[in-house]
Amino acid sequence: MADFKDQAKNKGEELKGKAKEAAGNATDNDELKNEGKKDQTVSDAKEKAQEFGDKVKDKANEVVGNIGDKIKGDDK
Repeated sequence: MADFKDQAKNKGEELKGKAKEAAGNATDNDELKNEGKKDQTVSDAKEKAQEFGDKVKDKANEVVGNIGDKIKGDDK
């Protein structure tokens, strides 16, 4: 699983992006608004990559466990 530190960092980046977007909207600053949207997109991509990595690790552990069971004869 993605560790808490990475999850917290991503959440912080997402919130920073939302704040920039809101500030850009409030001040009619398109550059700041777009930077905020970009920060949110990057944060979302990192979160999805971590979720994918977690699923791959889980599946690998399942496969290794199944192989171990077959070797021991516990696969019934």
